[in-house]
Amino acid sequence: MSDATWDERYSKSEYVWTDTVNQFVQQYLSDLPPGSAVDLGAGEGRNAVWLARRGWSVTAVDFSAVGLDKGRRLAADHEVDVEWVVADATTWQSPRPVDLVVLSYLQLEVDDRRTAVEHAASWLAPGGRVFVIAHDQSNVEHGVGGPPSTAVCYDVAETVSWVDGLSIPLVVDVAEVAQRRVGDEVALDTLVIAVRPRD
Repeated sequence: MSDATWDERYSKSEYVWTDTVNQFVQQYLSDLPPGSAVDLGAGEGRNAVWLARRGWSVTAVDFSAVGLDKGRRLAADHEVDVEWVVADATTWQSPRPVDLVVLSYLQLEVDDRRTAVEHAASWLAPGGRVFVIAHDQSNVEHGVGGPPSTAVCYDVAETVSWVDGLSIPLVVDVAEVAQRRVGDEVALDTLVIAVRPRD
């Protein structure tokens, strides 16, 4: 979808999804010591604000100015600072190495999502990690919610192959189809976490 389409979608409700952190972001990142982070495709900023509340220095990037405006309000409500950047997640580049990059339900066609994942991994400082959570392709037929087409959904093996193909060596820590409860039903998500070794 275009930035105008997302602007319109974000403008129609208080929050398109929720203002609380994604459950997998909370589960896997709660114990990390705070550092510098990028929330790539931040939308309305729920994960960025959660990280900032935990002491992280966060840059939130999204091409929807309307979504980021809602993120600013959320950050103000929680009295935290986040750097908000209106930019395309496939072309923006971090000006410095970071300790964490989060890609949360960033809906892109295959070439663009590969670019986003590769860029994210390339920004990692030693010891840093890239965290990918997204609608899995299997969710279209076997899960609930999410896009109706596999074209903008992720695949675990595909995502791991992009991480493994980089010149910077990364260690894949988690690679699975995660089950996410949605009421009485289950959504299926690609979950990939990879870490850049310190040595």
